[in-house]
Amino acid sequence: MSAWLPTAPCTPGDCVTVAGPRAGLPVRVLRLAGCLLVLAAGLAAVPVVRALAWLPAERLVRWWARLLLAVLGVRVRAVGVPGRHSGGSLLVSNHVSWLDVLLVGSVRPGRMLAKSEVGRWPVLGPLTCWGGTIFIDRERLRALPGTVEEIAAVLRRGGRVVVFPEGSTWCGRGGGRFRPALFEAAVRADVPVQPVALRYRTADGRPSTAPAFVGEDGLLASVWRVVSVRGLRAEVEFLPQLPPALFPDRRRLAAAAQRVVEHLRDSSGAPGRTARAHPVERPARVAGPARAVGVGG
Repeated sequence: MSAWLPTAPCTPGDCVTVAGPRAGLPVRVLRLAGCLLVLAAGLAAVPVVRALAWLPAERLVRWWARLLLAVLGVRVRAVGVPGRHSGGSLLVSNHVSWLDVLLVGSVRPGRMLAKSEVGRWPVLGPLTCWGGTIFIDRERLRALPGTVEEIAAVLRRGGRVVVFPEGSTWCGRGGGRFRPALFEAAVRADVPVQPVALRYRTADGRPSTAPAFVGEDGLLASVWRVVSVRGLRAEVEFLPQLPPALFPDRRRLAAAAQRVVEHLRDSSGAPGRTARAHPVERPARVAGPARAVGVGG
């Protein structure tokens, strides 16, 4: 393991608890079965979408992510979502769980940055490749500049790229430093950074660490925790965009994004603007200005 790869101190034993009401065993089993069906449907759709280039891929990703969250029992509230035709942007978010990718994808799909191993996973590997995931080899620091340039090229073409610059998952009670390296892509492409704050709550509004995927936690154990929670809520809040031209370098840009995300993540109050309610809510349009990837400074 490279010395520059960030790690979090969070562990399942110290940080992760399932608070609030629990779903009954039949509900848990049904949720797992539904999850498998949606994953299988997504896998079956990959060759069709590739063959029919005219299909609205972004819309399909959004619907698929919403459906998967719904069968897992996760209710989503999206706040402050920019218009869909707002041009290229680098979305940066705190990182808590494998659910994070689905949350962002259900509202504002973009090309994700993921560790190279994900592309070789069964089922999920083909799905991530279909979604245009950009892979990074966390064991090779020398590969990072090439990855940054690949992201910058996507941004220059008006694309959207989603990264988790903490470089590791945290339990949600705290967070890591936003590593500046990937912010260089936004600087080179001269596109705004879009900070996004993710929070998970119980049915009665308390912060929940049940979805956290940290330390030596196993994926199956984490999925079982999620389907065991009754009334799990996820909040996705889009914060004001940060134009790179307003900051002297990528480090100041990364620090500014980290501050605004931390402020929302640590807030105990619910966001003030909400979208229409359904199992995965549609994003509200607003006017206005515009597992870990391992990134260094």
